[in-house]
Amino acid sequence: MAAPVRTMVVHCPDWPVVAAGARPDEPAVVVHANRVVAATPAARAEGVAPGLRRREAQGRCPMVAVHEADDSRDARAFEAIAVAVEHFTPRLEVTLPGRVAFSTRGPSRYFGGDQALAEQVVTQVDRALGGFGWAGVARLGVADGPFAAEVAARRAANVLVVPPGEAPVFLAPLGIGTLGRPELVDLFVRLGLRTLGALAALDAGDVLGRFGPDGLLAHRLASGIDERPPAERVPPPDLVVSADLDPPAERVDTAAFVAKALADELHDRLGALGLACTRVLVSAETEYGEISERLWRHEGVLGAGAVADRVRWQLDGWLNGSAAVRPTSGIARLSLVPDEVVPATGRQLGFWGGTVAADDDVVRAVARVQGLLGVEAVTVPEWRGGRGPAEQVARVPAAAVDLTPQRAWRTPGGSAGLGGPGAAAAPWPGAVPSPSPAVVHDPPVPVVVVDADGQPVVVGGRGLLRSTPVRLARRADLDGDGEGVDRVDRTDTFVVPASGVDLVAWAGPWLADERWWDRASHRRRARLQVVTVDGAAHLLAVEQGRWWLEATYD
Repeated sequence: MAAPVRTMVVHCPDWPVVAAGARPDEPAVVVHANRVVAATPAARAEGVAPGLRRREAQGRCPMVAVHEADDSRDARAFEAIAVAVEHFTPRLEVTLPGRVAFSTRGPSRYFGGDQALAEQVVTQVDRALGGFGWAGVARLGVADGPFAAEVAARRAANVLVVPPGEAPVFLAPLGIGTLGRPELVDLFVRLGLRTLGALAALDAGDVLGRFGPDGLLAHRLASGIDERPPAERVPPPDLVVSADLDPPAERVDTAAFVAKALADELHDRLGALGLACTRVLVSAETEYGEISERLWRHEGVLGAGAVADRVRWQLDGWLNGSAAVRPTSGIARLSLVPDEVVPATGRQLGFWGGTVAADDDVVRAVARVQGLLGVEAVTVPEWRGGRGPAEQVARVPAAAVDLTPQRAWRTPGGSAGLGGPGAAAAPWPGAVPSPSPAVVHDPPVPVVVVDADGQPVVVGGRGLLRSTPVRLARRADLDGDGEGVDRVDRTDTFVVPASGVDLVAWAGPWLADERWWDRASHRRRARLQVVTVDGAAHLLAVEQGRWWLEATYD
């Protein structure tokens, strides 16, 4: 069995908040799908940690600044760190923005050993991080194999070098959760395997027979062995795909459109040979000979969409980075080189025959529109959770999600349409019960609700109606000049008749006292469901004595 490759990993904890421009001494978080994915040290000191829901994080630290996740922003900012590491070796391997790895065989000999190399690398990286105001946060690990090196980097106070051959001993006492595979880890724990050493002590054949390929992969990692056996053959040279751009591309979206076509071509060539790519070299060259090369690795295999995303991240960081990084001319040539390939093991098909051509066509169409109009031009709905129908769903760029059927979102957990169900299923006191309305009016339609005496219906401080609603009518709002403006006279699906409409039933109200801890953003609202005499059902909201029609039920 070949020895694992000696690897160095540079890890920048909570990189998304660094890229978002937050300072270490200010409470700030980055959220995705209503979950915290990164937090500053100041936020962690207040009890905010990754995995919390947005509302829970704000409850623990009311002054926390919330930033939305943005992979392009993270990759663009991380280019400065990658350039700092590139002073020691040109062959870098980036898994995700915030973590970069490389083989130490050559650099370590040149700089006088792993420890000396690590100290010089961390000094250079900290100097680059100083430009973000985060000097001193970089963590560096050296060990046999990428997994052990990554674990060492995460556990390092600054630099942690695991001696050659000691990776199994280093990993053995660590918890089984270090594997980072929640479903498999949960199964191991229930079977009594609580440390990596306990898993490594099992026979590899028995693990394969009981847990399948995923279990064997976990066993290899726990044993301090490379994730996959060394490749038995070098990728054929005819798998390399490239394209010349004439005129040279000055914009990321233009180059990204070409990159998507190259990624599709590479994916087709690999599929014809029964291969899958786990590591790809992305090379971009300008008309003046400036070159940007990065190795990108994925925890599984790199599909066409994943390759295209990584090309876009790299080019975004290069073309839109700092003046020290940015090239002096446009990109004239793009190349994709599969650096590591493995036999394609196939995938589980769907119930009615699996994915069809239409699935791939949708992804290609999205990529084409993005190439023509920009990354932000195509959006998809994302569940966020909330009390009102307009708050529960937000539109995010399609580039921020994985549109392939295997995994609709990057966030762990199940999927109900697009977006994880965790945020939507969270407890939201005062939320309107199911079913959700079919039409959400944006902006809400101004209305008035009156009782039998023709007086406006009021919701008291305890959340109770002070009179019975009997009629719904349209209301003329005031514009900035104080003149009446009938805002409902537009192309809404539902328009309240000018003469009003009688109510035959109502339910509620549901009182929502939001952000009570912050005087500036405190909101107190109540919602009411009503049914009109013509059979239509609507959701109304009242705030500061004014009624609005928020949504209409089908």
